[in-house]
Amino acid sequence: MSRLFGSVRARATLAATLVVAVALVAAGTAVLLSLRSNLLGEAGTQAERSAREVATELAVGTPYADLSLDVDDRPVQVVDEDGALVAASEDLERISGTGVDQVKPRPAASPDGEDDDADDDDDSGESLEPGEIGGRITVSDGSATIDGDTEDYRFAAVPVKTDDRGTLTVYAGAPLSAEHGAVDTALTVMLIGFPLLLAVVAWVTWLVTRRALRPVEGIRREMAAITASEDLARRVPVPGTHDEVARLASTTNETLAALESSVERQRGFVADASHELRSPIASLRTQLEVAAAHPELLDLDGAVADTVRLQRLAADLLLLARLDAGERPAEARVDLAALAREAAEGRAGVSVRGAEDPVSVAGSRGQLGRVLANLLDNAQRHARSAVEVSVRWDGDEVVAAVADDGDGVPAADRERIFERFVRLDAARSRDDGGAGLGLAIARDVAVRHGGTLTVHDAPAGGALFELRLPGDRAGTAREM
Repeated sequence: MSRLFGSVRARATLAATLVVAVALVAAGTAVLLSLRSNLLGEAGTQAERSAREVATELAVGTPYADLSLDVDDRPVQVVDEDGALVAASEDLERISGTGVDQVKPRPAASPDGEDDDADDDDDSGESLEPGEIGGRITVSDGSATIDGDTEDYRFAAVPVKTDDRGTLTVYAGAPLSAEHGAVDTALTVMLIGFPLLLAVVAWVTWLVTRRALRPVEGIRREMAAITASEDLARRVPVPGTHDEVARLASTTNETLAALESSVERQRGFVADASHELRSPIASLRTQLEVAAAHPELLDLDGAVADTVRLQRLAADLLLLARLDAGERPAEARVDLAALAREAAEGRAGVSVRGAEDPVSVAGSRGQLGRVLANLLDNAQRHARSAVEVSVRWDGDEVVAAVADDGDGVPAADRERIFERFVRLDAARSRDDGGAGLGLAIARDVAVRHGGTLTVHDAPAGGALFELRLPGDRAGTAREM
């Protein structure tokens, strides 16, 4: 069963068919009940009309023998106050449902003109005058056999007050064969038509869902081909319907583009990291091999420098890996002004301005300290003589700026320098430049803290790096 309804088409078809089936059953039941109620009401009206016709004849004094009791072959009974049958249809053979099972009348030989109960009320509770027909009609269902034919009838009982025979009750019936026939016909039509209609609904739903889901199947096949080929440059087809499926295809292509970019970035990262690690490792190995053969030629300072460079590179790569994994910074209050003073302490040619008062931000003290250290390392590497650090408020943001008096950064390279393993030509030597990860790490940390890191022209003509972070004025006020 799970395999049978394992597709959206099958489930949509089943759901649509069930909904239509429930609606059809409810509508059909309502139609049958309404039809039956109307036909029963019409039969009751016909029975009442026949009973009133006979009651009218009795009200004007028509003898029992002259009553119109055999019109349209409908059963009619006339019952007196004592419940005795005084008149009935001639061919009536059996009757039920009126309360009087007699079919052959036995009227009194001659009325005496006196009726002790003539002024009594009839059974219906109405007080009638002689010659008056009662307004309260009692309706009941039963059956009757007339001239050998048995049918179901709806009977109407009409009381009438006569001058010489007291209060009489006229029972007249109307056949229910039309009601039964109409209901049976309607039920037969429904039993035949509903399954056919449900089959049409299921078939149309199946075709419509197949057409609607055809682009989804195309997307699935293309995604399977991309997975099998590992070619992230491929894209899924986008239908021109401008609906949810088209938006799904567009979002899928955007996801594939982002995934392709991420994979290419990771491949480049691995290649660059391998290249950067190869140089110090090869240099250190060479020095150790030379030292093993000729201890007097050991360049101990160079070996230590290569080891330190290798250690720093490994630390940078580890931090980038944690940032790429989505590591969230600690939610601690950090005094950025104090952190700037600590980062600048002991550095030659570095001055700190406007960082005396506490300036709090939320984040990781270690990561923010790493950003300031990287910016200062970069500024000192390119400055001619002086580097200036400043921390200030700018609205609700805290701005930490590091400016140098060097040559600055060309406008075309102001975004490229934040890419990993990117070093400008003037800083490519092992002595002057690092691995090209410092600024990339600084921007990644800034973004993880909800801030930005940009580069502009410094007033002294060099580069001005601005770190903007959301400020914590409440924390600053408590610290002050």
